[in-house]
Amino acid sequence: MNGEAKNLFISHAHQDDAALQGLCDLLRRNGYNIRNSSIDSTKPNEATSEEYIKYKILKPRIDWAGTMLVLISPVTHTRPWVDWEIECAQRQGKRIVGVYVQGGQESNLPASFQMYGDALVGWQADRVMAALEGSLNTLFQSDNKTEFPERDIDRFTCGEPEPL
Repeated sequence: MNGEAKNLFISHAHQDDAALQGLCDLLRRNGYNIRNSSIDSTKPNEATSEEYIKYKILKPRIDWAGTMLVLISPVTHTRPWVDWEIECAQRQGKRIVGVYVQGGQESNLPASFQMYGDALVGWQADRVMAALEGSLNTLFQSDNKTEFPERDIDRFTCGEPEPL
């Protein structure tokens, strides 16, 4: 990247805050200028109303971000907030990139990421940056390169074909 800022929303389980900070540091050390709008230990959220949190705190931050990055750890798939954030980004047509925490390549993926993820990579700065930029679009379940099973996707036609 040429030094221009990349606006990200990093979806994560709150237990993974240290990994989130580590990922931001990794990217910055490799010349990536990121601006992270997610809620983390550097900018905590004290609100208690779920609707307020979703629509007054999280959604505007997701709106602002150009890309959604999902930090994948052993607990990520259990967090309903992560699924909601991914679905919010998907409705806006945002690029959704998953990054496994160090040593977390066997972690289960959130259901919404399985449906809407654009790329999934391990903890390597060059692969994360390529996925964020859109030049890497591979979805693997783990670093052993096992591909995702095919997805069931509803298909719609424009009508019945005309008879010959």
